Amino acid sequence: MRLSPRTTRVATVLAIAALAASVSSCSMFGKKSDLYAQSGETRPLEVPPDLDRPSTDRAMALPDTSSVSASGMNKAGGSSAAPVGFNATGERDAVFARVGDVLAATDGVTIASKAQILGTYDVSYMGSDFLVRVTKVGNGTYISAVDPRGLPPTGDAPAKLIGALKTAIAP
Repeated sequence: MRLSPRTTRVATVLAIAALAASVSSCSMFGKKSDLYAQSGETRPLEVPPDLDRPSTDRAMALPDTSSVSASGMNKAGGSSAAPVGFNATGERDAVFARVGDVLAATDGVTIASKAQILGTYDVSYMGSDFLVRVTKVGNGTYISAVDPRGLPPTGDAPAKLIGALKTAIAP
């Protein structure tokens, strides 16, 4: 079956009209929003509801106390880590130098490195590696031992060395 040229023309015109109507119908039925007509810099910021406030899931999380008893001893028999340190009088740099002299004179102490700008000595004593830190507090200084992560050290070596430093430096 062959279509006449006139039928083909009518079908083409109808197809073009249907296409034009379908393309233009989007604006007829849709809402107009001026937000998308503006530039990206002037449009208001849209934040998803779950990202507009900080998470409060762990705000009231309590630490696990099952391994520490009321006496401060953990169930394995060792003592819980507590800060090990003392206050000394004098400027931080002068006290730092005195601490270095005492550490060098103490038997069994190996100074791996020192950083005066940070106020730390990296020491090894009685099989333990830890830092001896000298910090300025108020009108004096505070000399303490910390593990390499900056937490209070565990074991007897740090407490024993800080005790020796306190005897030699503190008034």
